Parts: sequence; structure tokens; C-alpha cells
Amino acid sequence: MSDYKAPLRDIEFALYELLGYEAHCAKLPGGEDASRELVKAVLEEGAKFCEKVISPLNSIGDEQGCTLSEGVVTTPEGFKAAYDQYVEAGWPSMCHTQEHGGQGLPESLGTVLSELTGTANWSWAMYPGLSHGAMNTLEIHGTDEQKSTYLTKLVEGAWTGTMCLTEAHCGTDLGMLKTKAEPQDDGSYAITGSKIFISAGEHDLADNIIHIVLARLPDAPEGTKGISLFVVPKFLPDINGDAGERNQVNCGSLEHKMGIHGNATCVLNFDGAKGYLIGPPNRGLNCMFTFMNTARLGTAIQGLAHAELGYQQSLAYARDRLQMRSLSGVKNPTGPADPIIVHPDVRRMLLTQKAFAEGGRMLIYYAAQLVDVEHHAEGEEKQNAENLLAFLTPIAKAFLTETGFESANLGMQCFGGHGYIREWGAEQNVRDARISMLYEGTTGIQALDLLGRKVLMSQGELLKGFTKIIHKFCEANKDDPSMSEFITPLAEANKEWGDLTMHVGLAAIADPEEVGAASVDYLMFSGYVTLAYLWARAVKVALTSSNEAEMGFYEAKVKTAQFYFARLLPRTKTLQATIKAGATSLMSMDEAQF
Repeated sequence: MSDYKAPLRDIEFALYELLGYEAHCAKLPGGEDASRELVKAVLEEGAKFCEKVISPLNSIGDEQGCTLSEGVVTTPEGFKAAYDQYVEAGWPSMCHTQEHGGQGLPESLGTVLSELTGTANWSWAMYPGLSHGAMNTLEIHGTDEQKSTYLTKLVEGAWTGTMCLTEAHCGTDLGMLKTKAEPQDDGSYAITGSKIFISAGEHDLADNIIHIVLARLPDAPEGTKGISLFVVPKFLPDINGDAGERNQVNCGSLEHKMGIHGNATCVLNFDGAKGYLIGPPNRGLNCMFTFMNTARLGTAIQGLAHAELGYQQSLAYARDRLQMRSLSGVKNPTGPADPIIVHPDVRRMLLTQKAFAEGGRMLIYYAAQLVDVEHHAEGEEKQNAENLLAFLTPIAKAFLTETGFESANLGMQCFGGHGYIREWGAEQNVRDARISMLYEGTTGIQALDLLGRKVLMSQGELLKGFTKIIHKFCEANKDDPSMSEFITPLAEANKEWGDLTMHVGLAAIADPEEVGAASVDYLMFSGYVTLAYLWARAVKVALTSSNEAEMGFYEAKVKTAQFYFARLLPRTKTLQATIKAGATSLMSMDEAQF
């Protein structure tokens, strides 16, 4: 099994050369502390932790899994020691407010760290990762008392957080949830019900677990308009603010899963557990979207993580594995065969992974900077960032997880039969990747959100906000002959994006099913065009670089972009045809005929 190596050079390219991270940080409150030297030091230390501490635990977590005994969950060997080291180094507090013990660095820097930890060991990374959503929710919607009670402990990593939405009878359709919240005389609420699929819901890493829970008040209206949000700690804080009396929330069972065995996915039973209302009554879903959007971008990182890990694994193997001779002549005359990296189809698989990993990195860092702006800017700048982020979030979550899984599969394919064997780690990467397209809203749900809510319900305004950015880039570079092989197809695809949207919108007037019929293909079309734009920008940077010492690095960027435009962007032509095929072939068959 190849060892994970943090791709620091490519991270530096995406942050600074493509996205101007130095200038971005300079505009943020406290951003002057995030100098290039500091960021480099942070990422180098983060890389050491990921490569030396948690990456070696990845296969151990997969093999051992978590165990449940008498309500106590024990994580795999080494997980707790790694988490203690993570907390001691101050990583949880890096990007949170100084008011609650954080270091005040930009949230976008935390996104980069999340990529490193997630690629090294996704199961482990989920434990601290979910805490960020809990912190963001409390920071924005919690009372001052709730912030003082929970945020400091969460920020320092002494406590962790979860998101409790799903129930056995309802998944995405949260309007059906049944968990109850009964008002108590002391101002608290008694929370009763069961939640399933709760990642990191019970474990032995931290002193306390803070659950963010959706439930219904007794007089709540039906549907999503009757959902409220509550903070429910595993242990009730005592007078000193430490974990005190055990609350009535317990792990009923652990889910037996296809992958991410090192993370405890729990059934949680709330038996009159003491909870406290977050935000206004019956507005819980609005508040929870803070957590859900954090989690959706976090899941987009998972798509990148599995693409990157699969690429690293299969690239190392392809360089060493000798099999057959090159069709164009012997490339390894001193050996019995050539390394498989010389074969065109192996290169197809490697370049697909590389294009999706590096393109996904650009998209996630781009979105992360929008999060910074949304949280700190004001007026029109804030609104523009908010609109663009709302539009890009479903694309990032769904497209990157779909392509991340494709990449993990291609990585395994590069190994041939050895990919099916556990010792190489490729099959674990495939299994771990598969969940990413399901949780935090399936690909289908993200697609409906994108096409239905973000595009059609905004009369196309959110789409135009992004297609105008692409159009301006194309106009600025249309007369550059070195960019023509990228600008011409990008401009064409950008125009097709608008035309397809108009087509679906008009069809949906006559038949609302047209939206659902087109949605997933529309989202994938959107993803391919979005990455094409970012790859074209990367080419512009690479072609204008004067760094002669790294010309090989920049040439690889251009050649990867050429592969993307020649081999991956043309998938939009098929998607265009299937979108225009409409709903008839999907909806005409009677249910009894299935």
C-alpha cells in the first residue's frame, strides 16, 4: 500500500497562484495574520500530522471498526491518541473566533486542513469535522448563554458535535420527523425520539458530545414549518462548565456499513433528554441549514479526498507494475515488460483521477473563499458571495462526490486483480467513497436543489451570476491564441448552459416532472462546465508563469487541462441530449409494468 503524501505544491498553486489567497486574506478581519509564511508553516505541520499519525491508522480503522458494549463505543486502536495529539496541537481552534478561544485564522484555511485529514483518513477526520458544523450553528443561532456554555469546549476540541436529523421512517423528507420536544418548567425541553445514521454519535475521543437535534414542539404545525432545533449534550454541563450528569441520550446500536468503519455511525435514542432551543420555535430547519451547508461542503471535500487518494495509490502502482510491452516500442529494455503507465488506457484512468482531484481542489478552495467573504463582508459584496455560494454548493457536493467515486473506482481498476485485494487499500477507498453520494442529501436531492430552487426559482439569476463570470473570462482571453483551445469550447458550453436552462424551464411549465427528469444530468453538466472554467484559469496561470525551475509542473497543468477538455468536457454533449430527451421515457410506464 502506498503512503499518503500531502500535495502541498498543488495546494499552493490553487491557493496562491490561481485564487490569490494573499490578497484574499488581507481583506478579512484578522486576515493579516494569515501571511504566506504562516500558512506554509501551518500546512507543513498539518501534512506531517496527516502523513505520520492518522494515515497509518486508515487501514487499522477499516479492519477493526468501532465496538459497542453496554452503551459505550470504543474507536479503533490509535484513534484516541491521534485525537489527543490533534487537540494538544491546537488544530480544532485554528479557524474559530478568538472570543471563544479560537485563533481567528480564515475558515478557508481550515478547509485545506480538512482536505489533508480527510484524504489521510476519512473515518478519523469525521470526528473533529462534524464539530465545525455544530460550532457554526451555535455561533450564528445560539444564545449568549449557549455560546459560553458550549463553544469554548467545542473550539478547544475537548467536546465534539453531531448533527441529528434522520429518522428511520424519513430520510431527506424531514417534514415527516416525529422526535418530540416537551417544554419544561426550567426553560429546557424534554427530547424524545430516535435518530439514525448519526456519524460520530458516540465515541471515546472527547469528554462530551454536543448533539444538534431537530424535533417538534407540541403545538407545532405539520411539515417542515413545524420543526425546531435543540442543543442536547451527552453530559449536562456542571456549575464549572465541565461534563457533569449523564443526559438521557444513548447509543442503541452501531450501523454495519459498507465503509468508513473507523467512524461510529449510531442509532441514538433520546429518552426525555434535556435540550435547549436554538433560534426561534418552528424555525429549526432554517437554522439547521447552517450546519447542513457546512456539511455539504465538507462532503465535497470527501469527493476530492477519495480522488486524490485513489490517484496517489494507482500512480505509484502504475510506475512499478511491469506488464506487456508498449505498442509503440519497448520503453523498459532492461526489464521483462514495460511499466503499465506507458499504456494509453492506464493513462486515461490516471489522468481522469488527476483532472478531477486537481479540478475539485480548485472548486473547493474557490467556495471556501466565498464562505470567508460571506461571513465577513457587508452589503452587495456579501450578498454576491452568498448567492454564488448557494449556487455552487450543490454542484460541489454532488459533482465532486460522483467524480470522486468514479476516480476511486478507476484507481482500483489500475491495480487489476490486486485492486480487489485488501492489502493495497484501493478497495477500501472505493467502499469509503461510496457513502459520499448519499449523505448530506443524495445526488438527486442536490440536483433538485440546484435546478429547482437555485436556478428556476430565482428566474435564472443565480445561474447568471456565475455564467457572467465565465463569460467575462472568455471575453478577456478570446484573442490569446495560446488559450483558444480552451476558451472556444468553454464559451460554447457556457452558452449551452443558459440554453438548456431555458429549455427545461419552458418544458416544466407544461409538465413539472421535467425538472426531476432533467435535474441530475443538469447538475453533472453544470459540474463539467464549472471545472472547465477553473481548468482554463489554471492554464492561464501556467502559461504566464516565469518560474523556469518548475516548468515541468506548469506544463503538467496545461496537459492535464488539455486532457480534461478533450476527454471529459465532451461528456456534456451526451448530457445535453439526455436533458432534452425529457420526462416521457421515464414517466410513461405504469407502476405495475416495472
